[in-house]
Amino acid sequence: MRLSLVILIAALLQIPAAADSPAARLKELVSLEGVRENQLIGYGIVVGLKGTGDRQQTLFTAQSLANMLQEMGVTVNPTAILVKNTASVMVTATLPPFAQSGMQIDATAAAMGDAASLQGGLLLMTSLRGIDGQVYSIAQGPVVTGGFIAGGAGNTQTVNHPTVGRIPGGAIVERPSPSIEPTTQVRLQLHAADFTTSARIAEAVNHHFTPDTPAIAHADNSGLVSVAIPASFSTHTAEFIAQLEALTVQTDRPAKVVINERSGTIVMGKEVRVSPVAIMHGDLTVQIQTVLDVSQPGPFSNGTTQVVPQVSVGVREEKARNVVLKEGATVEELVRALSSIGSTPRDIIAILQSLKAAGALESEIEVI
Repeated sequence: MRLSLVILIAALLQIPAAADSPAARLKELVSLEGVRENQLIGYGIVVGLKGTGDRQQTLFTAQSLANMLQEMGVTVNPTAILVKNTASVMVTATLPPFAQSGMQIDATAAAMGDAASLQGGLLLMTSLRGIDGQVYSIAQGPVVTGGFIAGGAGNTQTVNHPTVGRIPGGAIVERPSPSIEPTTQVRLQLHAADFTTSARIAEAVNHHFTPDTPAIAHADNSGLVSVAIPASFSTHTAEFIAQLEALTVQTDRPAKVVINERSGTIVMGKEVRVSPVAIMHGDLTVQIQTVLDVSQPGPFSNGTTQVVPQVSVGVREEKARNVVLKEGATVEELVRALSSIGSTPRDIIAILQSLKAAGALESEIEVI
């Protein structure tokens, strides 16, 4: 692969090795237990298509259309319906926390059968259910695909993905979201579990709300911090959570090197340290070529035509290039040194793995 990339996070910003990680708001680090989104799903029918719907062999589309017409007092035989302007779809939506009845949310419709496009279609009233089987929303409205299919007679052109579309604001919430509103305690779930960050969050909360009184927050484990709601905020829980989210905390993370072998991408943070080590890098190339020559006998002779292979061997070896890293070397110094000896990203991947095996790389290596 010609295009390869080496990414250095923070190292190229000339951040000192002893500097702490940048402070982040609690809102970016944690989620509140019980305050979460919920997935909804339903089965529906899109009508009004311009001959791009399901074909007649898609039996469930005809059956669904016949059932809907039956409820409206029209009795038809499902096998006698031509459904090329109709398509069966699965409809999904995400119910936000604390969603109330009457709130409008977006929905997504995706073709289930062999419909060619949902462009210009209209989704009929569809019930969206949660994991508990309850109906939380009703979806209906025009489908926006953002793509199309055009042409005919075996010559067609497709742009984007016309068999999936959105219904902006087309789902109306009918049942409140099953979110749990905190009353006496707030439990903070860390997005990235870490004992150090968890302890720092508890310390920051206690320092802000109860600097001279008993602590209200404590770290349960690396991924959970429990915070008791103070008596002064017993009737103002939302205001208390808003102040919690605005707190800043110095995050912590382990030193890690992430390698993508397929694309030759290396991502390293400034926390990576290299022990004293010497690196030698060279290149040995052996080329073996075989050329087949044809030997023809002379005129009117009794000889036969022979194929004679000509084998040539070429060996090229570049001089070894070496670098020496002193104690406390950073990832920036490491990559600059490897680049100075002409190492490619794939060479650096192999060198990093060798450094880890030699115990000279003080970080984790994660291959994705």
